[in-house]
Amino acid sequence: MTVELNHTIVLAEDKQDSAEFLADMLGLATTRLGPFVQVTTANGVGLDFANALRDDIKPQHYAFLVAEEEFDAAFAKIQARGLTYWADPGHDREGEINRNDGGRGVYFLDPSGHNLELITVPYGGWPT
Repeated sequence: MTVELNHTIVLAEDKQDSAEFLADMLGLATTRLGPFVQVTTANGVGLDFANALRDDIKPQHYAFLVAEEEFDAAFAKIQARGLTYWADPGHDREGEINRNDGGRGVYFLDPSGHNLELITVPYGGWPT
């Protein structure tokens, strides 16, 4: 059997709000799954949002590989919502996107402070 990431739990101040935010940005749906609100990516990985107190949330980094069209749609939403965005994980290049590995990338925060990243080319570029 090959090993695959199946799901991870994402702590949020409001699980519904955070799950819907991510789903909207990525053009995906949310699903109620027991005590969680899940967003499932195209490769089957579930992000299971659970409520937590703000002090219990340790901001994490979640990176999503998206097609050019999906990047355009998500970036338009980032701009339309007036969200702060950066070209780098250290948040030094505010208001910019990056062009790493021949693609485009952007970082922005979700409602609970998690650092979300969208990239159109995987780190290191596409295999040749």
